Amino acid sequence: MEPIFELSIDLPSRASGQLLRALHRQLRAAIVDGRLQAGVRLPPTRALAERLGVSRNTAIAAYDLLLSEGYLQARTGAGTFVADMGPRRTCAKAAIEHAAIDRAAPDRRLAPFWRGENAAGPQWTLSQGPYDFRTGLPDITQFPFDIWQRLSSRAARCLSKRTLSEGSPQGRAALRAAIAKHVSFARAVACEPDDIIVTTGTRQAVDLIARILVTPGHSQAAIEDPCYPPLRLALGAAGARIHSVPVDDEGLIVEQLPAGASIVCVAPSHQYPLGVAMSVQRRAALLDYAHASDAVIIEDDYDSEFRLAGRPLDALQTLDRNGCVFYVGTFAKAMFNAVRVGFIVAPPWARSALVAAKQAIDGSNPLLVQDALAAFISEGHLARHIRRMRKVYAKRHAVLLEAIDRHCRGRLRPRPSIAGVHIAAELTGGGRPAEIAAEAAQAGIAIEPLDRYTFGTAAPKGLVFGYGMIEADQIEPALRALGRILR
Repeated sequence: MEPIFELSIDLPSRASGQLLRALHRQLRAAIVDGRLQAGVRLPPTRALAERLGVSRNTAIAAYDLLLSEGYLQARTGAGTFVADMGPRRTCAKAAIEHAAIDRAAPDRRLAPFWRGENAAGPQWTLSQGPYDFRTGLPDITQFPFDIWQRLSSRAARCLSKRTLSEGSPQGRAALRAAIAKHVSFARAVACEPDDIIVTTGTRQAVDLIARILVTPGHSQAAIEDPCYPPLRLALGAAGARIHSVPVDDEGLIVEQLPAGASIVCVAPSHQYPLGVAMSVQRRAALLDYAHASDAVIIEDDYDSEFRLAGRPLDALQTLDRNGCVFYVGTFAKAMFNAVRVGFIVAPPWARSALVAAKQAIDGSNPLLVQDALAAFISEGHLARHIRRMRKVYAKRHAVLLEAIDRHCRGRLRPRPSIAGVHIAAELTGGGRPAEIAAEAAQAGIAIEPLDRYTFGTAAPKGLVFGYGMIEADQIEPALRALGRILR
């Protein structure tokens, strides 16, 4: 089939007298914006006329106009081809790209929040070196992909037998039931399947909550500082006025919450990126604040399954008696990032609004992934994988602390952390964290400075060590090399 037959041409009625003008204009636009690329052979005028339902004379006249304007080239015996409009198209494209990246003068058509640095989001990337301490990445080499593939195939076979084409925006009933049992067992979170909204990861969960709670320019959101940047971005994009609240070794400093904050976003089980757990006293104080201020709490519980020692502290949602906590979880850290499934355990008063917001955004999560995940959880595969990986991560955690003490004593002080797959360490000596991280990258060590996660308070001087992507026997040589850099 000739390429032009795939081009959408919308022509007026024959009686309008505008057929030639409309055909010429639309073909020219397709050439200028690159939909018809240089060198493409157009169909003969007779074929074009039949395809569009116009006379051949109209097609010939349109081609002649484009030939005279230089948009087409006629080659004897070969046909009619799109001319090379490279300079003109290149200039137009360059102008568009220049406007998109011009931070000094952002396009006024953008909403104010998306002008400047927010449009790009976090700009750092870490190359994967021999010693990989990147954060937020679980070890997928030990994930049972053979079981996942079997369950996915079974889910596909079941879907092929159904006529239902779209799932509920709240999520599949089987998956919500499996999640309710999982969080009840793993985190003592009391909920029913109807309390759960399935999301496309943590980011969408926070985005949905922001959509139903934030009044642009009025609502105030208090966020831990440092924090996971996409959460702050989601609340800011919704129009919330963001306040940073510092974190110490007991977690969020509740006494420094601003008056009037209607949303508080915290990761109490394993603060990101400092790794500390919020104390029992701080948890009680935060719940009291929320109740007294008629505020809500977004509890980000992203990797607490991997608690390495001691009894897990109760989730805020478990302690909540006033319906003020939105518990947000994800399966990315327990399984693999590409699964892209998270969930919200929502207070009853917010559930219908969240479901409506989810419906407005994307309808529902992919059914195949939902069905496979429901089976993966309900058949016990997730619990077994978590138990196995808890031992793996516990060993890496211990080796990492020993290696820091052996090779970086006096220069790095690890923050207290007994959960998750990363730890933070403060720099007690000289040197700038960004420069140390850059020098470490030259030595094959991928590591992040803590200040990349701050936005309001003074940036802590330190480094973040993820141990999801590095084997235990690689940690010792990596810290030995880092110790030489820190001297």
